[in-house]
Amino acid sequence: MITVNNVSLRFGKRTLFENVNLKFTPGNCYGLIGANGAGKSTFLKLLSGEIETTTGEINIGKGERLSVLKQDHNLYNDYRVLDVVIMGNKRLYEIIEEKNKLYMKEDFNDKDGMKLGELESEFADLNGWQAESDAAILLSGLGVDISYHESLMNDIPTKEKVKVLLAQALFGNPDVLLLDEPTNGLDIDAKMWLEEFLINFNNTILVVSHDRHFLNKVCTHIVDIDYEKITLFVGNYDFWYKSSQLIQKQMKDSNKKKEEKIKELQDFIARFSANASKSKQATSRKKLLDKIVLEDIKPSSRKYPYINFKEDKALGKDVLTTKNLCVSVDGVKLINNLNLTVNNFDKIAFIGNEIIITTLFKVLNGEITPDSGEIIYGSSVINSYFPKNHDSYFTSNKNLVEWLKDYSKVDEEQFVRGFLGRMLFSGEEVLKKVNVLSGGEKVRCMLSKMMLSGANLLMLDSPTEHLDVETITSLNEALIN
Repeated sequence: MITVNNVSLRFGKRTLFENVNLKFTPGNCYGLIGANGAGKSTFLKLLSGEIETTTGEINIGKGERLSVLKQDHNLYNDYRVLDVVIMGNKRLYEIIEEKNKLYMKEDFNDKDGMKLGELESEFADLNGWQAESDAAILLSGLGVDISYHESLMNDIPTKEKVKVLLAQALFGNPDVLLLDEPTNGLDIDAKMWLEEFLINFNNTILVVSHDRHFLNKVCTHIVDIDYEKITLFVGNYDFWYKSSQLIQKQMKDSNKKKEEKIKELQDFIARFSANASKSKQATSRKKLLDKIVLEDIKPSSRKYPYINFKEDKALGKDVLTTKNLCVSVDGVKLINNLNLTVNNFDKIAFIGNEIIITTLFKVLNGEITPDSGEIIYGSSVINSYFPKNHDSYFTSNKNLVEWLKDYSKVDEEQFVRGFLGRMLFSGEEVLKKVNVLSGGEKVRCMLSKMMLSGANLLMLDSPTEHLDVETITSLNEALIN
């Protein structure tokens, strides 16, 4: 359990949040949400003790162990994979190290024997005899092949390092689990395994994620960081979204009614305050006016882009067909005799091996030549493709307006600025050079490009990577529509 009492955090003149009072209890999973820069990851760092509060205090239950998902993939390069996972329980790993040193001593004495006995007892209490098998179970659940378990971290692929660090955080049944973007870099099988693990986890979880589906699946509560405060909602992300929209609407509707009443009272007072026969009523209305207080609706730090794909012409019945499509890469056959038919109004999700999926998308868009087979597009098809790796689009020294003009049928700056504005690029931001954009900014530019294309067939390979949950929500709604 974690209790947060009167906590505030400021950086110079900037206030991230003020007077936060919350309690996080066992058996619950709390999803932290907020705009980029709102302070989600910072709040986790406060809870873990990595940074200090400006005011207030944070307390963890007595004797409870807190576990944090590490972000540095190269932190343990010289350690064995299984050992890195066991390090998730710091005290257990310290005991293992101490035991090994004592067993290696050449001048082993009675004092060492007594110390070793104490360590063995504590080792057993911490389920030390099962540590390696428990670590292996976590690794296998996340899809880390058993051939990597005895390897050094430096010798395994980066995508496997991500899973090892996640297994480390989950190891040993911690009392409090702090996870910052745990699904980043995970394949769909690992993500589904993690969802089930967290659903069945009986202690306290706090998680930051941009994955709306993940938040819906695992969270019992949502912690919203906005308006310089932190608010707790019961329910998952979708419940929070509907509730928060309803609260905002109710506040705006209430203010509108109050403003109408204020104007009505002010008009009456202005007309009759000088009229002796009506002065008593005017005074009464002044008292009523003084009692009306408008709700203070602060502008949210959370912004939703406007994404809308409009096709230039209607899509006919024939869209896309592949016949006996075969594709090899570096001598390895990835696709064998694929027969695929895409019809009008289809919305198809490709799941499974991401390398094969990306290869298929490249073949369908002419980036890779197939070994054999046919790809047939309908005569009415206008295709727009979002590649998984789109860095090659952003190597020039052009600014955003110049870059997007290259993909626009209308050669007017104001027209192009409008599409950039939909994706939350405003003011001087549109003059930023495209070769210095962040991952999320590049994705928003690619979506602007796709909106301008007038396409009636969209192919998107992992479009939500680097996006915040607000942009993902807008993209979801655009694709549904």
